[in-house]
Amino acid sequence: MKAQNNEVENHSPKVGLVLSGGGAKGLAHIGALKVIDSLGVKVDYIAGTSMGAIIGSLYASGYTGKQLDSIFKKVDFDKIISDDLPRSSKAFYERNNSEKYAITLPFDKLKIKLPSALSRGQNTYSLLSKLTLHVSDIHDFSKLPIPFFCIGANVETGEAVMLDNGNLTQSVMASGAFPSLFQPVEINDKLLIDGGVANNYPIDELRAKGMDIIIGVDVQDGLSTREELTSAPKVLLQINNFRTIKDMKEKSKKTDIYIKPDITDFNVVSFNEGEKIIKRGVTAAIAKAFALKDLSKYNKSKPRFKANLHTQDSIRINSITLTGNEKYTRAYVLGKLRLKLNKKMAFKDFYKGVNNLIATNNFDSFQYQFSKSQYNDGYDLSATIKETSITTFLKLGLHYDGLYKSAALVNATKKRLLFNNDIASLDLIFGDNVRYNFEYLIDKGFYWSVGVRSRFNQFHKNVNAQLFFDDDELMTTGINKIDIDFQDQTNQFYLQTLLKNDFSFSIGAEHKRLEIKSETLANNQNNDFVFENTDYFSVFGSLKLDTYDNKYFPKRGFYFNGDLHMYLWSSGFNAEFEDFSIAKADMGYTYSITDKLALNIKASGGFKLGDKSTQSLDFALGGYGNNLVNNFIPFLGYDFVSLTGNSFVKASFSADYEVLKNHHITAEANWANVDDDIFETGEWFTLPDYRGYALGYAIDTFIGPIQAKFSYSPEAKQSVWFFNVGFWF
Repeated sequence: MKAQNNEVENHSPKVGLVLSGGGAKGLAHIGALKVIDSLGVKVDYIAGTSMGAIIGSLYASGYTGKQLDSIFKKVDFDKIISDDLPRSSKAFYERNNSEKYAITLPFDKLKIKLPSALSRGQNTYSLLSKLTLHVSDIHDFSKLPIPFFCIGANVETGEAVMLDNGNLTQSVMASGAFPSLFQPVEINDKLLIDGGVANNYPIDELRAKGMDIIIGVDVQDGLSTREELTSAPKVLLQINNFRTIKDMKEKSKKTDIYIKPDITDFNVVSFNEGEKIIKRGVTAAIAKAFALKDLSKYNKSKPRFKANLHTQDSIRINSITLTGNEKYTRAYVLGKLRLKLNKKMAFKDFYKGVNNLIATNNFDSFQYQFSKSQYNDGYDLSATIKETSITTFLKLGLHYDGLYKSAALVNATKKRLLFNNDIASLDLIFGDNVRYNFEYLIDKGFYWSVGVRSRFNQFHKNVNAQLFFDDDELMTTGINKIDIDFQDQTNQFYLQTLLKNDFSFSIGAEHKRLEIKSETLANNQNNDFVFENTDYFSVFGSLKLDTYDNKYFPKRGFYFNGDLHMYLWSSGFNAEFEDFSIAKADMGYTYSITDKLALNIKASGGFKLGDKSTQSLDFALGGYGNNLVNNFIPFLGYDFVSLTGNSFVKASFSADYEVLKNHHITAEANWANVDDDIFETGEWFTLPDYRGYALGYAIDTFIGPIQAKFSYSPEAKQSVWFFNVGFWF
């Protein structure tokens, strides 16, 4: 009897599995695999294209259909497909870039050079690399737990390329490099894109591997009717599908068990409906259950390697081989990766390092592979870097708020201007209040970086007269509000070091030219009354910690920003100047109660030391927003520059509920004491003199937040509306 079983096994037919491409519709493959597993069918070889290659490679690596279902349910496809890196991966300079500009256009030789794709695919690469770590030392894909190959397309010749050896993650990325979405992948001097362009259902190639029976799962589109072709993209997709649909008429006949899920309700980017798509795969495979069940009698004793769904959470890297870096040194790359050789590190820390490197935007790709070390425990890392050749960028933004009014931002950025690791940036802001902001930074990362800033701000506003007059002068003039024209130019030279991406310490010297005029107090010759026309010189130090996951709508993290300015000298208008110092700090903590509801607690304060006669740099509370100059502090319930004094304390609390994706309802409250010398009189520790409450609605868009806030103050017995459109700059 045992001999008969061996004879059956020796002559049992080889079963192949071919999985087509189809973008998000390819998630139906997972449903089909769940049914195949449940029926006990053993697959001898797998072929896949595009999404079929991604699912097929993981199945070939040892994951079951049920495990793949669990994995993909947890994937945030918006972040995986895009280049959306965690905010914590970006150094402070890169954060400012990503939180200010709506559009970035690369320039090459004074011509706009559009990127080859919307995404570099680095997040997808990192996910697949982690999931296939246990087979990373297998370079011949026929030696995987289930032999495997996938198909890419040579973008220069249009020919199909079989990928059956090398770096598994890189090969799968090439097969799934959907044109315009993911950038092409270079393998063996061939530039490869999505294999669906050339061969979306490689059944003939699979048959040539000696397969007797082939199971095929086809998630390709059929041809649309004229009633369905209602847009240019649909027409272009129809044209692209002509060849593959024609091929499938023959290839489906060659498939012994042909599984065709009903995915007509979905498209290639319907990842948010993944659960429904997987169920369609289950339904289609169950319809073929009788034929599949018949295959389960073969290879019953063949062992099925099963991958551990809980992949290892740490890794030891013994060596690294780095190629492709020319402008950036090995030390620079390893510094961004924060790799410490021969020491165990958490996997999440390694991927944070990869994100840190990519977030510099100095590299188009970072492709890597782990292989088990030959002589000791751990892995050797081989990495290939592709440096970004574009160093010049044009960036654009739009903004409106109640202080600066309407503004259009045009930015020119140049990397590697004087050194390989420097960057120069010039913002020109046009609109109701013309402004500029220039920055130059020689980035040394965690060593001392050297920077220069120059910024000009101006606005026209009706403000509290107390900012410029003492109590006796206010009584004499009888004026409570005055119109001012405010201009501030600040120039800084500074040194900065990063303790982590989230933690920076800066010291520097500053020149500030402050000019404040008012028509309210103009003389008989119609000359504006001048409050300030002074150059101030100071030294400063600042300490900043920022772990917020989002600048405008944080759900978790901690924030601290402390600043000390010592004003040592002035020239011009302020002839009676005596040196003084201003210290201030603000902090916040955000945590989430649910996925939708986040709470934010903030506290801030500041005071002046030394001479108190220079009032124009005192604290002024009121209004809403970010990037406010000098010591203007937002305070809901009051208009800009309403509450003034040389010292203040403030506390606030907000609740942010994301009612729909990127749609936020906010409820906020803030309390403050502000006056002269409140830390000396003890008033800082009394019940708040000023309160403000607000309800708001916001939409997070590609140009930045669009917000409306209704605020009310019980003391002032007045309401104030605040509106904001776009990133603050």
